[in-house]
Amino acid sequence: MAVMATTSPPAFLPVLERIAQELGRTPGRGRPADYIPALAARDPRSFGMAVAELDGTMYGVGEWRQPFSTQSITKVFTLALDLAREGDELWEHVGREPSGNPFNSLVQLEYENGIPRNPFINAGALVVTDRLQTRTGDAAGELLAFLRAESGNPRLDFDLEVAASETAHGDRNAALAHFMASYHNIDNDVPVLLDQYFRQCSVAASCADLALATGFLARHGIRADGTRLLTRSQAKQVNAVMLTCGTYDAAGDFAYRVGLPGKSGVGGGIIAVVPGRCTLCVWSPGLDERGNSVAGVAALDRFTTLTGLSVF
Repeated sequence: MAVMATTSPPAFLPVLERIAQELGRTPGRGRPADYIPALAARDPRSFGMAVAELDGTMYGVGEWRQPFSTQSITKVFTLALDLAREGDELWEHVGREPSGNPFNSLVQLEYENGIPRNPFINAGALVVTDRLQTRTGDAAGELLAFLRAESGNPRLDFDLEVAASETAHGDRNAALAHFMASYHNIDNDVPVLLDQYFRQCSVAASCADLALATGFLARHGIRADGTRLLTRSQAKQVNAVMLTCGTYDAAGDFAYRVGLPGKSGVGGGIIAVVPGRCTLCVWSPGLDERGNSVAGVAALDRFTTLTGLSVF
């Protein structure tokens, strides 16, 4: 069931195997996201988990090499790519506070003058994608190139079926974008922005790919090739926002249970960071009522409990 990608001592492998065995005996794994038809058919019993150490040493169990729809996980990488380009100016257009509302809510935008609460709710991610689009001319392409480079997997790509499915059911995101544009917080034409955003969310990647791609946040801003993407302070900022805002309106419970910066997606994946030590990705498509993977949160909870690794 378990595979180790190198011959290094399997420091994490027994832990991952134990977690997989425990979860295999656990009933009730949630339901896949049914509002995106391309995701609705996923088996909620599927499970994969990977750990990447700072030097790229990998450990994995279950379906850790199986690509899945990354969805909102990509918001972390888009945030990092834009923050690297414009620095603190970004925070004039998107906040850093938990929303306390569903990820696609319009409620707060009106009385906060079109400034989203944080970059991980849909409104905030649209702002970040818009700003990266302005700076690069192809925000989704910039994201894909970054993920390919950091994961070492040139085959990573968009899932056009998922992107089309989201486009066909994207009225709420269009409403968010038009509303923020009315406050002059969106620069690009809304149809262009939505195309970029839906392609960004459609990237298909595995736990192995995403654990490796997240490594720069554990290395305090240093990419896999040794170059610096973010300053140490900026990497801290991204990790902090992940901890407080990365799991929709369940971020407090996630911090309480897991104690790591994390970002989930409705495709069933969650990435997590142990600064200075390793990065993780877990995938199981059954979601709870807040849009987080039931088995994924449980697995990360067990990982920090069994290893003693957390930011606290």
